[in-house]
Order: sequence, then structure tokens, then C-alpha cells
Amino acid sequence: MMSRQIVQYFVVFLFGFQNVYCQKTLGAIFDDGTFLMEAAFTVAAAAASDGSETPFETTVVRTAPGDLLETERAMCSIFENPFFGVFGPTVKGSIEHVQSIADMYELPQILTAPVETQNRNWSAINLYPHHIAYSQVFADIMEMKGWTEFTIVYEGAELLYFLNNILSFEDFDQGEHVVMNFVQLPDGDDYRTQLKMIKSSGSLNYLIACSLEKLTQFLQQAQQVGIMSDNHSYIIMNPDFQTIDIDPFKHGGSNITGVRFFDPSLESIQTFIAALNEKVKELSDGQIEVAVAENGLTFELALIYDAVTLYTTALKLIGNEEGANITCEEEESWSLGSSVINHVRTIEIDGLTGMVKFDQDGFRSDFEIDVLEVVGHGFEKVGTWTGEDGYIEMRTVVPSTEQEGSETMRGKHFIVLTALSAPYGMHKESPAILEGNDRYEGFGIELIEELSKMNGFNYTFEIQADGVYGSYDAKSGKWTGMMEKIMDDRADFAITDLTITAARQKAVDFTSPFMNLGITILYKKPTKQPPNLFSFISPFSLEVWGWLAGAYIGVSGLLFILGRIAPEEWQNPYPCIAEPETLDNQFSLANSFWFTLGSVLTQGSEIAPIAVSTRMAGSMWWFFTLIMVSSYTANLAAFLTVESKFYAIKSVSDLANNPYNINYGAKKGGATFSFFKESDNLLYHKMYEYMDSHPEYQTSTNDEGLERVKSDSENYAFLMESTSIEYMAERNCDIAQVGGLLDSKGYGIAMKKNSPYRQPMSESILQLQEQGVLTRMKDKWWKEKRGGGACADDDAGSGDAQPLVLANVGGVFIVLAAGSAMAVICAFCEMFIDVWAISRKQEVSFREELIAELKFIFSFGGDVKQVRHREPSNSGSGESKKSKKEGDITGDVESLKDEDVKSESPARSERSTHSHHTLHSRRQSNAVQMARMRKYSRNL
Repeated sequence: MMSRQIVQYFVVFLFGFQNVYCQKTLGAIFDDGTFLMEAAFTVAAAAASDGSETPFETTVVRTAPGDLLETERAMCSIFENPFFGVFGPTVKGSIEHVQSIADMYELPQILTAPVETQNRNWSAINLYPHHIAYSQVFADIMEMKGWTEFTIVYEGAELLYFLNNILSFEDFDQGEHVVMNFVQLPDGDDYRTQLKMIKSSGSLNYLIACSLEKLTQFLQQAQQVGIMSDNHSYIIMNPDFQTIDIDPFKHGGSNITGVRFFDPSLESIQTFIAALNEKVKELSDGQIEVAVAENGLTFELALIYDAVTLYTTALKLIGNEEGANITCEEEESWSLGSSVINHVRTIEIDGLTGMVKFDQDGFRSDFEIDVLEVVGHGFEKVGTWTGEDGYIEMRTVVPSTEQEGSETMRGKHFIVLTALSAPYGMHKESPAILEGNDRYEGFGIELIEELSKMNGFNYTFEIQADGVYGSYDAKSGKWTGMMEKIMDDRADFAITDLTITAARQKAVDFTSPFMNLGITILYKKPTKQPPNLFSFISPFSLEVWGWLAGAYIGVSGLLFILGRIAPEEWQNPYPCIAEPETLDNQFSLANSFWFTLGSVLTQGSEIAPIAVSTRMAGSMWWFFTLIMVSSYTANLAAFLTVESKFYAIKSVSDLANNPYNINYGAKKGGATFSFFKESDNLLYHKMYEYMDSHPEYQTSTNDEGLERVKSDSENYAFLMESTSIEYMAERNCDIAQVGGLLDSKGYGIAMKKNSPYRQPMSESILQLQEQGVLTRMKDKWWKEKRGGGACADDDAGSGDAQPLVLANVGGVFIVLAAGSAMAVICAFCEMFIDVWAISRKQEVSFREELIAELKFIFSFGGDVKQVRHREPSNSGSGESKKSKKEGDITGDVESLKDEDVKSESPARSERSTHSHHTLHSRRQSNAVQMARMRKYSRNL
């Protein structure tokens, strides 16, 4: 049993040792700073070992880029085990250092990086295409495109070797091909200075040789500078061109051409990407989930895979099982190294990057490459290139996926012309140094920004230095200013306070107006007037004063009538007499007017209504006076605090008639001046003749017109657009808009005639209007930014207070009328009830009593009423129940009454005939009676 186990352990040990000995080790030095190269190398070695009896192992050492000492130590660490070759590194200095070591030991070095020159005696095998053949690819593409001028943009001097055939065109010496510029990109990520230099040179074709990291930023900044339009063409030399995000550039209009060595959609490529991501996740301990996207496989990673596949294929064909067993301390070389190198250069494989084979000089000069162009739907293969056949065009027509509307602008770059006219375009206030579009702000600047977001385009602002918007010069037959640049294709759009006119509309296209306005007058604010001496009358209009007077007279007369109708208002004038012969009424005509007047003046009176009807009428009158007095007081305060203004002009007709010798003008050559020139209105034409005959009153800018209006030494009015006046009036509290709008017009964005961008831009502007964005933007730049709102409360106490009209207080008159009507109804009800009660008590006819009462009421016979049904006195029964003394007193009183009656019999007879006595006489008679009664009491 023990002997069998010993034999088994011996067999396992023997075969295990043999397997270890027979393993082929591949070394690698990677200095890219990531896990990608190591992962690609490991995946390729694993794929090469699949199905092989002797698997390939890997020894990978990662070093810092360009560190030669660390690279040498890495090489020596690989020598510690028998190995069959070394892969890498990728940085120029490290490549040369490893190359010297490999040459000394005759070790195969497999490279996948572009190098400047290659020597046939090197022990290096480079799978990167040879620079002579690679440059020929682009020379053929340029010749196919028919470039007669171009600018070469390169990153470093080491890439100039890849331009060898481009600089040696057969036609170059004949002058048919001219290199306009050589531009080297600086370190860092800002290339705008170089791009502006390229733009100023007028070159339209560009050959770009730079790293993938710089390529995307270069194209983005080219858009910003404005050299990526329909007129510009690009050829990208980087083989990883297909891995960049082309969405920002595919609708820009520029012709962008590049190359690729493999189609990322192939199954073999997708399999390699999946394995690569798994290996990177393993090497990074799960910190990196996805390192390479579906179309993000770089040419260098694919070359690593092909390099391992090529080398392991050669080793399998050789069948050699003995690797290099050397050390850095010894100078002994690998005896089989040169044989392996020569054998690798003789075989061919179909790798991820196409057919991999070498020419007689050991260079990879014969390869096949796809030529791509950027179109609306992405990359489109337009041709192929091979070392044998050169460029072969195979363009296929692919249906465009571009849509109408905003998609026609997506990804394109435009030059937007503007002027420094506040608030449409202004220099941004910032302590930092700003560049590009960041230098400007304003309503027009923000509007273009919103439109670019909606339509997906890029833009660069250019300033119209002279500030001329553009007008037609009949002498030269040309347009000037912004219009000229738009028509000459020197700018794509123009935005500022640019008025849409019929003449301009014939020359260029305009979008829908983003702002509506009209011409009006800018003038000084009106001067203050001294207060009116009779301003206390102003709170009510004359109509209201008339109605108020009518209400006063009407209610006073109504109280007089109600006092006569209401029975309770007839009171006994003798408190000590139970059954008087007459009754008095306090609501005489004079007292009625006094009562209502006291209520109006809030002073009251000694008169107080007694009957329900008179109290109701009085209450309605008090309510009426409460509202009217309160309204008067409130409006009086406004009139007393409001300052009256003197308006020299209130309309354009006042300005044309010019009663105060006001000079006026407009901006020279502007839309406002053209409006008066072209108008067939006699008044406006008269104003044009005045301005044309006085050119000294015309200004070059709106700001100059503002300064002349504000000047105390000049009585000047300026004609301009209402929106600009609104902006100025928010910041200059001594000027104001005078009069209404003379016309109706709009500001629009100008572009070349028949431009395909007019419709999408107009639709976007309408959408911004519907969403209220334009309104918010106007409030922001007119009333908030740059000192806006400074004059918001300046006119708080100088507005025009308006007198109250009947429409303001008509309701209270209606309430008064309704209350008065109810009081009349109530008075008649009281009268009817009282007449009915008397007729029942006295057993007389109701009709006769009512007629008698009405006759008395409407006879208006004074404020004393004769009692018609007075009960007779019963003295006999009184004497039997009272004492003799009381009877004597009563008899004496009756005697006094009789004497009074006799003495006043003429007056009584007059009352019986309804003659009138004054209230003073009646009170005097009562006083005489009271004096006699007091005298009689003293005698007793």
C-alpha cells in the first residue's frame, strides 16, 4: 500500500515538473499607466494557449512612463525565468532602452507602437504600420479629394515621419499642391490661438495628426472658433478615429474623413472586448466594471492581441521548447533568438487588425484599411486602401436619417454677428480675463444660447465694430454693415436690435420677430407745475358734484315731505296739556336742509327723526354721506400729494408743430429715419424734411441721442424704438417716453437669403414666446441687470390723479334712491294706519278722514297742524273725585286757557283757515302761557 502511494506521488511530481518546464513564458513591460495593455496581453496569451499541450504563461511588469532605470530593472526581472520574448514598452525612450538590451542578448522584442525609424538589423518586430505606407494612405485620400491647399496640424515632431509621402507628392514640386501652414499643437488643452491663426490664413482643408486625447478637444475648439462649417474639410490620421463621440460634429456640415483597421461590430472584436473587460475587472479587484465600450477598442489593444497571436503561432511552428535562460549579469545571448525573429517575419496571420504580414525589409507595409466619413447617421465606409491597389472608392448611398426642423442645425457651427448695443449685446463685467463667447452677455446673447440648446448647434460671436446695422447705398449699389457681411457669407446670423424692414427683407431672411415695438419719442421728463388754488374741488368730477347737489336737495325735500306724512313727526307742543288743539312738526323746509347739511359736513344737528320712515331716510342719507365723504377725503389726499406736470409735448403732432422750439432727430441711416423717409403720411413726411434739412440733429448711435436729450443746454427730442427707450428710462430718471407708438415693427435674427435655418429658428422663437421665456428674459435685462429698476419708484408721487366719476360712486346713489323709496312707502303705511285708527276711534269714514289728511299734507300749509277730533273735557265728574282746592286750580287753569283762547282767537281763526305763523311766534305764545301758569301758581 505504501509503495503504491509513493509511486503515485512520484508520477505526479515528475509530470508536474515536466509541465512547468515545458511552459512557454512571455514577458511584457507596459508603461501606459492602466490595466488595459496587461489585460489585452493576458487575454491574448490565454487564447493562444487554448488547445495547446504547452500553455503560454505571462510575466508582466508595469513601469512608470519614461523611467529608464525602472524599465531596465523590469527587463532583468523577466530574465529570472526562461522566456521566449518580451512585449513592449510603448514610450519612446523606454522602447529604445529595451531595444538596446534586446539587441545585445539577441532577444525578440515585439512592438505595437509607432516609431520614427526602423532598422533592419534590429531584433524588434513592430506590428504598427510602417510610416511610409501609412502616410501614403492619406496622400491618396487627399489626391482623391482634390485638395489644392491644406494645413497640417500635428502634435509632436515624432509624427512628422508619418507625413513623408504627403510632403513628397509628385505634383508638389510643380506647385499644384501647396502646404499653407504647419501648425504644432501646444502642450495643454487650449488650441484656440492656433485655430484662430489657421482661420485667418483662409485655409479650408486640414490634415490632423495627434493623439486621441487631443483630437476631441481640437475638434470642439475648431467648432467654437468657427472653422467647422460646410466649407471646411478634415482628414484625421489617428487610427482610433472611430472611437470618438461624433455626435457634436456629425451635423456640422464639415467633411470629416478618417480610417479604421477593423469593424467594431464584428463578432471577434466583441468577444475580445468582453474578455478584456472581465480581465480588467479582475486585475483592478472589481474597481473597474467596464473599461472598453462596444466601439471603444483602440488600435493599440487590437495590435497587442495580434502580436501575441503572431508570435505564439511562430513558436508553435518552430516547435522549440527551450526558452532564453539568461541573466543581466552575464553577456551570453540567446542562441535561438535571431532564428525566432526571422521566422516571425515570414509568417502571415489574419488578426483583429486585418492581415498581418511583413515585407522583405521586415516592415508591415502591406495592410488593408477602411476609409470612413462622418455623416448624419454616424460613420459611413466610403472606400478601402491596400498597399497593392491603393485607394478604392466604394461609397454607398445610405438613406439620411436627418429630420426636418432643428435636426438640420444639430452639430453645426455658426458665426453670429452682433453689436455692442445694450442690452442686446454687452461686454461681460468680470474681474477675470474672459475669452470667446464668455466675453459677452445680454438679451441677444442669451437668446442665441437658448436657441443653440434647442437646435443643438454651436456658435461663435463676432462684433460689428462700427455698429452699423446696414442700409442700402444707392450710389454704390451695395449694402453696408451687418447686412453686407450676411450677404457675403462672412457671418451666418446677425442679432441685435435689428429692425425687420421691407428693404432688408429683400436682401436677407429674418426669423419671426423675437420682440415687437414701435417708434416713439424720447424726451426730458415734464417739469413740475405750482399747485392749483382750487385743487380741493378736483377729487370729484363736475358730474359727481352735480349729482351730489341733486341728492342733497332731493333728500332734504324728501325729509320735509316725509315729516308731513309720518304721524309720529307731529308732536304735542304743550307737554302739560293732554289734548292739545294743534300739533307741531320739526321737519320744516329749513330744518330739513339743515339736517342733511349737518350730515354732509359730519357735524350733526339738534334735529332727530322720530318716525320709522324719517329715520330710514335719515339712515340712508348718513350712509350715503359716509361713503361720499370717505371717497372725497381719500382722493383729495392723492390730489394734494400728486405734483402737476407741464408737458411741452404730448404727442408726435406736438413735436411736428414745435410750439416750444424743440429740435429733434433720429439715428442716421437707421430704420427709424427710413420710416419717416418712406412714409406717405403728411405729418411724418414733414418731420423727415425737417430732419433731412438739419443733419446736425441726426446721431450716429442711440447713446449719443440719449446724451443730447439729457443735456440742459439743448432742447432736444430723439426718435427711436420704444424698447430702447424703456431700457434707458429704467436707468436715467430724468428722461421718459412721450406719446404712443408711431408704427408697429419687430426685431428679428438676420440670415442669408433662402437659408434652410429660418424655419427651425422661427419655430424655436415662437416656442420661447409661448413658454414665457422671452418675457422673463426681457424683465431680467431691462429691469434687473446693469442698474435696471433704478427709476421704478421715481414717479410714485408724480402720476396723474384722476377725479372720481359717476361710474366710481354710482352705486351709493342707487342705494340712497332705494332707501328713500322704502322710506316713502313706510311713511304712507304709517299714515294709513293712523288714519284707520282715528276713523275707528271717532267713528268717522276712513275715506273722508284720508282725504282730509292728504289735503292737509299736500297743502304744505306750515308746520302746525289743527287737531280735528279733540275730545271734550268732563268737569263735573272731576269735582266729585277731587278736592275742592284741586277743582279751583283746574277751574282757574281752564279760565286761563279760555282767556288764552279768546286772546288768540284771531290766530286761531287764521289757523282754522290754514294761514301760516312762524315757528318763532308759536314758541313766543307758548312762553306767554307758561308765564301765566307760573304766576297763577304763585298766587295760590
